[in-house]
Amino acid sequence: MHTPPSDDLATLDTADSAPQPAEPGSPRRAPSPWRGRVMAAGLILAALNLRPAVTSLGPLLEEVRADLGMSGTVAGVLTSVPAACFALFGFTAPRLARRWGPVAIVCAGLAAIAAGLLLRPLAGGTVAFLAASALALAGIAVSNVLMPVIVKRWFPDRVGSMTGLYSMGLSLGTAASAAVTVPLTDALGGSWRTGLGAWALLAAVALVAWLFLARDRTSGAGADGAEATRTEATGSEVGRTEAGRTDADAAATDESVAVDESVAVAETAAPADGPAIRITRSPLAWAMAVFFGFQATAAYISMGWMPQIFRDAGVSASTSGLLLAVMMAMGVPLAFVLPRIAARLRHQGVLVVILGVFGLTGYAGLWLAPAGGAWAWALLLGIANCAFPLALTMIGMRTRTHAGVVRLSAFAQSVGYLLSIPGPLLVGVLYQHSGGWGQPIALMAGFMVPQIIAGVLAGRDRTLEDER
Repeated sequence: MHTPPSDDLATLDTADSAPQPAEPGSPRRAPSPWRGRVMAAGLILAALNLRPAVTSLGPLLEEVRADLGMSGTVAGVLTSVPAACFALFGFTAPRLARRWGPVAIVCAGLAAIAAGLLLRPLAGGTVAFLAASALALAGIAVSNVLMPVIVKRWFPDRVGSMTGLYSMGLSLGTAASAAVTVPLTDALGGSWRTGLGAWALLAAVALVAWLFLARDRTSGAGADGAEATRTEATGSEVGRTEAGRTDADAAATDESVAVDESVAVAETAAPADGPAIRITRSPLAWAMAVFFGFQATAAYISMGWMPQIFRDAGVSASTSGLLLAVMMAMGVPLAFVLPRIAARLRHQGVLVVILGVFGLTGYAGLWLAPAGGAWAWALLLGIANCAFPLALTMIGMRTRTHAGVVRLSAFAQSVGYLLSIPGPLLVGVLYQHSGGWGQPIALMAGFMVPQIIAGVLAGRDRTLEDER
């Protein structure tokens, strides 16, 4: 498995994009009062588009399989495509962002999402359908890796709250696409093709907003970067934040700061008693990657297969979509609350265990009475799936520098998604060969055990920069 060079992970801008120092005595540009609100709205719009390509398919999977002639095993491959794309393209995100800048790559990602969702309904066979899905998922993958970086750059003093806002938007988009796709399909004539294709419009709206943000960040980069440079040059005293980062770190997180400046600030913020550990040799990074991988496994099994589990138990297609929406909607309030709670704890392992217990209880109920207690099981499993915003928050808390968060985010997400590829595929294989859901549900419950263990290890109070 290829791991990106640490240089790709440690720097996200090229020297060509660095701002030119301001002339002495030049007037300081006052920040726009609405700029922060626009950037927050951009985060929400991007987050809304990072799951509909996956969750809109689950409620209509039976119709897609029938129309395209998919077996259970091939459908398992289809539900594994998100994790495969996230693993593959997640590795390329830091290198692309280093060359072009994170905002430009997120814009390209949103364009790929819109194009893939628009092309997918036009597919005449399984291969074309998979290819169009992969295009959309590639855009999601690079955005997934870069969103924590952008949050820390744009809002260095509000990482927890803005991560919660981003995660809340992601959960809202996930729930809405699960709940609305079947009624939308019925309203548009009953074809799964129009129902799935309609989600390209939401991606197009987000793309327009991010193009505006990219233009605004470019036009304002010179003034902001000059101010960050002057602040660093004065050597003013800085105070520590809760996460152990300095105000100089916060200045270095702005996209307008040159590469050599951001690396220098990161180095001064980290202990100087030796070189940083290679990310592939970090126990913390591997614990975070395994935790991220198993929570992603649970999430993509749920998004791909949960509506089918309920439909096979006698629940209607529209109600199955609503049940999936309930699972995903639990992430809306909890994605905002969990990061705040996690930020106040020295060890996040207790939250990992609580979410795991909810998940094991939900799987037990799903195995015993899938239709009778469907709403309760959806609620419990929805709470368990909130391990995702917790994982994002832990990535920020387990680092002290911008370079550290980039390295840990890219490694944990890329390796984590790679580890999650077999899960949905194994569920499809077991479903086809066993003829029921007993064995697949037992497998889902079994995945919770390593997730809990890895999460407890990753939640310990230490940082990546401390491992030498």
